[in-house]
Amino acid sequence: MNLDDTQRNKVTEWITQGLKLSEIQSRLGAEFGLQLTYMDVRLLVDDLKLTPKDTERPKPPAAATLPSPGPDSPVNPPGGAAASTAGISGQVSVSVDQLARPGAMVSGKVTFSDGQNADWFFDQAGRLSLLPQQQGYRPSAPDLQQFQAALDRELSKMGL
Repeated sequence: MNLDDTQRNKVTEWITQGLKLSEIQSRLGAEFGLQLTYMDVRLLVDDLKLTPKDTERPKPPAAATLPSPGPDSPVNPPGGAAASTAGISGQVSVSVDQLARPGAMVSGKVTFSDGQNADWFFDQAGRLSLLPQQQGYRPSAPDLQQFQAALDRELSKMGL
């Protein structure tokens, strides 16, 4: 596509303003009478060595997605401590809900060694997620290992 300098400068200006390629496509048609396909506009922007700005997507509210425990997950937490023991300082305790939360295959609660609580669940795709009660809380790596091991044991007891 051959554009004159004015048209190239206008496209560059639109990219720096954060316009999407579809919006640039529309403006080229409206302001210059150029009927281009989306792919033509994409190639034009590439030829001009421009990079469209990515709009920042809103982040989900404090949900940390963890890998689901597989056959290689640790059976025993570090130090050999029983991770599902409740009430002992420095341990992680896990409980499974009798009735899973909506949209989840199985759900429950966890208390980490520092006393922080979170809800956990496996969604329909089998992904494990944590929803801490304190916004922004992230459990330590050893706590996560104990949590996954304890969760594996609890779910095994239930035949899951």
